Amino acid sequence: MIITPQTLFTGQQLIWLPVCASTNSEAQILILQNRASDGCTIITDFQTAGRGQRGNQWEAAPAENLMLSVVWQPTFLAATQQFRLSQAVALGLHDWATALLGPDPKLKLKWPNDLYYGDQKLGGILIENSLSGAKIQHSIIGIGLNINQQTFDVSTATSLGRLTGRAYLREVLAARLLESLERRYLQLRAGQVGQLRQAYLAALYRYQETHGFEVGGRLVSGQIVGVEEDGRLAVAIAGELRRFGLQEIRHV
Repeated sequence: MIITPQTLFTGQQLIWLPVCASTNSEAQILILQNRASDGCTIITDFQTAGRGQRGNQWEAAPAENLMLSVVWQPTFLAATQQFRLSQAVALGLHDWATALLGPDPKLKLKWPNDLYYGDQKLGGILIENSLSGAKIQHSIIGIGLNINQQTFDVSTATSLGRLTGRAYLREVLAARLLESLERRYLQLRAGQVGQLRQAYLAALYRYQETHGFEVGGRLVSGQIVGVEEDGRLAVAIAGELRRFGLQEIRHV
C-alpha cells in the first residue's frame, strides 16, 4: 500500500504489513529496537489479534477497513495529561469523518474515544503510552476504522460504505486520516488545550442528554456534564455529580 500524506512527520516513515497480530504490537517492537521515528506509521490489511478498549478484541474483515498505528513522541505532555492526547486523536478522527460525510449531528465521539454515527460504531482508538519519569516518552495510537465492510456480527457497528453506498480507496482515506491526526496533534503541541477541550465536548456522544448507564451492575439514569482533566467522565446521577473511569461505567 502506497500512501503519500501531506504531513510534516506523521506517516513519513510508513510500514505496510499484509497481515500481523496487531499494529500496536508491531509498533512496540519497533520502539524497543529504536527503529521508530516520530510519526512512524504501521498499517495492515488484517490483524489476527487486534485489540480494543476494555480488553475487547477488534474484529474486521480483511482488506476492507483501515487498521493502523502511529508512533508519536509527546514528551511535552506529563503522564497526568494523557487524556489531552486522547482528545486530540479523537478529534482528528472526527475531522476526518466530517470531511467525508459533511457536518452531521449524528457524527459523534463516544467517551473516551470511539467514533460513532448515531448509535453505531464507525471506529475506535487504543492509545498505549510509555513513560519516562513524569513525562510521556512514546505514544502508540492504534486506530481501527470501518470503511468498505458491509456485514457485521453486531448491530452496533457500521461503515462508511454502508452509510454512503460508496466504495472507498483506503490509501486515499489513510493519507487524509494521517493529515487530520497531525493537525490536531500540532494544535495540542502548541498548547491549545482549551480549544481542543471545547471541540471535544461539542462532539461528545450524548453530552448533556439524559440516558441510561450501567454502574456497578445497576442501571441508572444520568446526564454527562463534562470530562475531567484526567479523563474521567463526569455524570450527574440523582442530583449528585459523580466521576467514572473507563471500567466503571457503560452506556446502555
